[in-house]
Amino acid sequence: MSDSNGSNTHTSNPPRENASESSLEDDVLVKEAVGGSEQSYKKLVNKYQRALHFHIRKMINDPEQVEDLVQETFVKAFDNLNSYNTNYAFSTWLYRIATNHTIDYLRKKKLQTLSIDEPVKTKSGEMEMQLPDESAATDRDLIRKQRKRMVRQAIDDLPKKYRRVIELRHMEEKSYQEISEILDKPLGTVKAHIFRAREMLYKGLKDKRHRF
Repeated sequence: MSDSNGSNTHTSNPPRENASESSLEDDVLVKEAVGGSEQSYKKLVNKYQRALHFHIRKMINDPEQVEDLVQETFVKAFDNLNSYNTNYAFSTWLYRIATNHTIDYLRKKKLQTLSIDEPVKTKSGEMEMQLPDESAATDRDLIRKQRKRMVRQAIDDLPKKYRRVIELRHMEEKSYQEISEILDKPLGTVKAHIFRAREMLYKGLKDKRHRF
């Protein structure tokens, strides 16, 4: 049975042939998480958090950034659980999200470090990069500013304890340990608050992303 978008639903799919006990357990937890079970949600996080860390670490050699990407992967996954097709193992689907999200991060980071003033070396010598047309650049700059305002507003709308950790982590670029010391809170609490804050931001901005 398919939903209106053509995606298979959780409840109608038969168990996968040769699926492991662990994988079948995941299917039950996913179904419960979709139904609103926070306990099942936490069990899935606990089960895959370490494995995802090692998976992403193979692509990025920055422990704190890896931890951010792991959290963001879970946020994306749990926000899109309704699109998960149980014909495939949950772990496979989760790793695919982690890989794609990490690749997107690396691509954006690479774009940010490119300098338009740096000449491109070719077989014929060096060639200056062509600047884009100014009106297009102005439009992009305007969109960028609008996005920043939208994100800033979403951060401002967070409850105080979540707003503060996001500001420290992403605006002041503090480490988890530094945030723990600044707020005088256990490291685990800081990580949990950042995780929850990202969830709230993702959901708050999800319906607005199509504007830009």
